[in-house]
Amino acid sequence: MWTFVLPVASLTLSLVSAQSSCENYGVVNGSTCSCPTGFGGSTCSELGCGGNLFQGSQRPLTSTQSGFANFTASDCSCQSEWTGTGCNVCQSANACQSAFSSVSSGSSSGAIPGIVDNGTNSTMVCNNAPRVYASGQMSCSVNNPTLQAIYPGTSVLNIIRTLDPSLSPIPNVTSFGSSGTAWAQLFYDGEEQFYCGAGDCTQDSSSSDGSSKYSCTSLQCTCRANTTFCGAVRVSDLTNTINALTGPLDINCDAPDPNTNQATCHFVQGTLQQLFGSSGLTLNGCSFGECVRQNVIDTAGSNSTSAVTDQKSSLSGGVIAGLAVVGSLIFLALMFLAFGVWRQRKARLQEYSRLGGGGVAVEWKNVSYIVAGSDTWGRRRSKNVNDDKVILDSVSGLVLPGQMMAILGPSGAGKTTLVEILSGRHKAGNVTGVVSFPSHSSLTTRKPRIGFVPQQDILPPMLTVQEALMFAANLRLPEGVPEAEKQTRVNALMQKLGIEHLRNTRIGDSSGRKARGISGGEMRRVSIGLELIASPDVLILDEPTSGLDSVSAARVANVLHSIAHDPETPTAVIASIHQPSSQLYQTFDTILVLAHGHALYTGPGAFAPVDYFAQAGPNVAPAYPQGYNIADYLLEVASDPPLALLSLQRSKSETGSEQRSIGTMGREKTDAIGQVEDARTNEKTVHLAASGTQKATPGKRRWFSAVGIESQTYATTFLTQLECLCGREWKILRRDKTLFLTHVAVAAVLGVFCGGLYFQTGTTIAGFQSRVGCLFFLGALVAFSSLSALYNIVEIRPLFLRERSSSYYSPTTWLLSRFIFDVVPLRIIPTLIVSTITYWMAGLSGDAAHFFKFLFILVLYTLVMTLYNFLLGTFFHNGGIAILLSALSALYQMTFAGFFVHLSTIPPVLRWLQWLCPLKYNLEALSVNEIDGGLMIQDTLSGVPVNVSATLIMQLLFGFGINNYYRDVLILFGFIAGFGLGVIGVVWFRVREQR
Repeated sequence: MWTFVLPVASLTLSLVSAQSSCENYGVVNGSTCSCPTGFGGSTCSELGCGGNLFQGSQRPLTSTQSGFANFTASDCSCQSEWTGTGCNVCQSANACQSAFSSVSSGSSSGAIPGIVDNGTNSTMVCNNAPRVYASGQMSCSVNNPTLQAIYPGTSVLNIIRTLDPSLSPIPNVTSFGSSGTAWAQLFYDGEEQFYCGAGDCTQDSSSSDGSSKYSCTSLQCTCRANTTFCGAVRVSDLTNTINALTGPLDINCDAPDPNTNQATCHFVQGTLQQLFGSSGLTLNGCSFGECVRQNVIDTAGSNSTSAVTDQKSSLSGGVIAGLAVVGSLIFLALMFLAFGVWRQRKARLQEYSRLGGGGVAVEWKNVSYIVAGSDTWGRRRSKNVNDDKVILDSVSGLVLPGQMMAILGPSGAGKTTLVEILSGRHKAGNVTGVVSFPSHSSLTTRKPRIGFVPQQDILPPMLTVQEALMFAANLRLPEGVPEAEKQTRVNALMQKLGIEHLRNTRIGDSSGRKARGISGGEMRRVSIGLELIASPDVLILDEPTSGLDSVSAARVANVLHSIAHDPETPTAVIASIHQPSSQLYQTFDTILVLAHGHALYTGPGAFAPVDYFAQAGPNVAPAYPQGYNIADYLLEVASDPPLALLSLQRSKSETGSEQRSIGTMGREKTDAIGQVEDARTNEKTVHLAASGTQKATPGKRRWFSAVGIESQTYATTFLTQLECLCGREWKILRRDKTLFLTHVAVAAVLGVFCGGLYFQTGTTIAGFQSRVGCLFFLGALVAFSSLSALYNIVEIRPLFLRERSSSYYSPTTWLLSRFIFDVVPLRIIPTLIVSTITYWMAGLSGDAAHFFKFLFILVLYTLVMTLYNFLLGTFFHNGGIAILLSALSALYQMTFAGFFVHLSTIPPVLRWLQWLCPLKYNLEALSVNEIDGGLMIQDTLSGVPVNVSATLIMQLLFGFGINNYYRDVLILFGFIAGFGLGVIGVVWFRVREQR
């Protein structure tokens, strides 16, 4: 049951109370009904046959046959100068004057009884224009091909528009209803099929060409049961459709043809727009007639109380809200930029302290590292501590400024673990012990800088050596250091490292995937230079000579020796060495020998370890063969150490003899470098973990740091970090054009291919399906082409981890630079290319507004898929898993997008999955944008011509909502925000160096 409420009290009463006894929305008047003009009888179901509308209830009526009144069967004919179905439309002023005179006691003046004309022109005229002044009649033919194929007879629609009934010649006779109402009746072969009523209507007749728009906010229609349209033919029963015609109504009429005085009008309502396009039901050959006095027409233009309105174009609320959001985002971005500039200028004006490093010792006591036992899924197997794996067991040591320590031991001895703990790297297991940094100079104003060189050289392959070092200098040196001083420092460092001749040589890729550049030994020296550029107080290296030949290894060792023994800035250097040569072994001042996580020896180098093991006796350690490489001898001892040797070292540690020897060595070295205080008197200590037997949960991250090594403070401001990162990304993009050019070329080729495949798609049902197929193809193309974004993240991830662990820049800055130089050139630009080519070749909606809305949706979907692949690439360490999930998710989206399967036919247990499918919203928004341009389907089905709106076909074939464009835009924005926040969270808390 449809409820129809109009704001005018009298109209509401007529529509509600009369429905049970009066048809055509007549008003109950005692035992009879007050009927609309042209109707009569006790229930307003009889039709006026001849006569004129001034006769009212006295008008002759049609005869009733088979229960229905019929104009054609009654052989009704109109009087002269009256036309239209029911003879309600006047043709001349004489017709109005004569009809009025015949019912006003023969008055020839034309004056309305009881009304004084006050000297104005009260002549009765016939208004034949679309505009209505009081209450106008119009009669139109309905010639829609689809309707005519089903109903081949003649269909006519009569409409009464009542703007102000008080201005009608005889109110409630020549007019019907209250102010601002509209009434319509559709006749098929002279027989009424259904009738409609609407209220709260206004008229816009401001156009100078004579057109008119009559707009109402509410509509109700009633189908007359058992008529041809409403049940007489069950196959084509329109009862439910007609009774469901509700909501706003527009009656839009063009300017009349001056020759025929007829016009084309459109009956515009939501359901009719779905069936017949955005223009609604087209009405042809409309005749207008309104008997009204001349003074009403003359005063209508200046009557401020008239219901005629002059509607001016204005921005919709949605557009205003969108502009407000965009404006707010731009404003926030500008404010953030201004704040960044202010911070950058402030930082550059600050004075900086001396950049020299060194002068800091490294001491560690009882450092242990235990990895909890776990199953194949990373879960702890049991609570039994015996399942835990001990990597380091109470290892202690000391390195003073100006000393160079080598950590020796076979594979698996714990060398890499120890240097990573000393450098403050994150460890997944449980670390106990104390690491301290005694200093001969005051470090109260800053924390010691620890330089760490990993075993693998992870460098930007497309940069030159000088550019890589300048990049590190710009980010790791204080903001206040002038550019000239940074350049001087880089030049001096390259000369010290022996790589000055490589300043303009690209680093290249040692893996062979890209062009080769410098050698492995030169790469290692560049890696060392990246740490030395920040003047570290302590330099720690993990197997700096692995993979190098003896000459390259010797060069690296000489560089490290010169750094450690620099007379101005003596630096403690610690390096794990796998299998050094005799010459390389002799460059180290102190030695730490590890075996299965235990320290077999800690002390001076050269022959001191041989003497130490010789004192232990032949039953504890094997004898040293004269002339044998001492390093090889130590590795043999550590590869299979006797239990007695482990017990000897443990007993010495427990009695403190080892600590005494370290203290003695410390005092000797203090005298050598001129320290004025003991190495322990001005120390800064960090406790890695409390002593005890508590074990860490596998994978649990322990947020400790060695005197702020993992601090989130950076040497430069956010804006400087962004400038440096963007500068590097621009150089890489400019030098390695392969990926960008490939994306652009593929986009152009696929655009031509797709455009040719759907070239100038027609407006048949099959053509419309091809249009949606074209849109679906573009969405699927974006989904699969975004896989390269995932690969880029996986490829650049190691470099990001190294630079983040060294506090080059913040993760947010890195993400922003990736967005600028990955999303824009490799995602958005190719999307615009393929979309533009396909759009115009396929012949989609050919106007600028729909074209830019089309591009807007595809760009949003591109951002969604790019951020989704960013999320996968950052969340999973294994790139293969990320690519597999991305490909499977693309197939899932294709399944639930609505193209392969109608969304409403999906079983309820799976139907909810469509709401998690970004491609569904992309395809729906693109389809709605396409049909919003008024696309009409013109086809023939079984010989029946079809001329309906593409909206109807879209709903039948795909189940998309016709008003969902802006909803889909908001949902796509939601996906962007969700994936974007996910990427930021994962990068901040998960994508960090974990060893």
